[in-house]
Amino acid sequence: MDSFSTWVKARREWLEVALLETCAEFEPEELRSACRYPLATGGKRFRPLLCVAACEALGGTPEAALLPALALELVHTFSLVHDDLPCMDDDNYRRGRPTIHSIHGEAVGMLVGDALLAEAFAVLAPAGAQQVRELAWATGPGMVAGQYLDITATPDIGVAALERLHRAKTGALIRASARMGGIAANATPEQLEALSTYGDAVGLAFQLQDDVLDADQDRDPTGPPSFVKCLGLEATRSRALAELERAIQAVQVLPDPSRLVSLARFTVERSG
Repeated sequence: MDSFSTWVKARREWLEVALLETCAEFEPEELRSACRYPLATGGKRFRPLLCVAACEALGGTPEAALLPALALELVHTFSLVHDDLPCMDDDNYRRGRPTIHSIHGEAVGMLVGDALLAEAFAVLAPAGAQQVRELAWATGPGMVAGQYLDITATPDIGVAALERLHRAKTGALIRASARMGGIAANATPEQLEALSTYGDAVGLAFQLQDDVLDADQDRDPTGPPSFVKCLGLEATRSRALAELERAIQAVQVLPDPSRLVSLARFTVERSG
């Protein structure tokens, strides 16, 4: 196992333990259990890992990034719970397990998502107002606004509008992950700008690669819009590689960008 894989394994195991300690004050116990269920379904933990990597790239400790990392994953999980609801994507399985609403019903699924969102800000509050503002912006004007653009998009959406949609829906929380890690390590304005550029590029590359991976499933012209439909498969791959290069170049000014570079490469090299 290489050093980056070792780092990912160690940080992910550490985060998993901390995640399952959230929602501790929720009552009744059935609600607490329902809220922890989607947190225990695995996943890449890409956003919290990115947050920790950004903090460490500036010489910060992983512990300094723990609260923002947990809050980011709570918000991400809230978004998945709501995305799966019948009124949205209507998915009964995620990561090979039944979704929360398919077990407990749509109303409980809605409440679990609401509770996870509230818990994210409760967890993050001790980290300070700047961190809270970052996450609030990424969640509301960012991710939620992007989801609105997604559900109201028409099949003939153009590339510019599609890019705007995904910079919000997918990219805003990824950009915030990099910035919040930097804030945890007391980044200078110049370092925070580098992390912003990096996060913006990684967020778009992540979605471009998603569309490449989903190209076979998305051939139906009446299905959801995608970069592959707008640009073609090869042009989408090329754009993902260009965004990867932009991300890598942006963080070369940081003291130790190696893990950020590896995470950026993961976005376009992953197979799922």
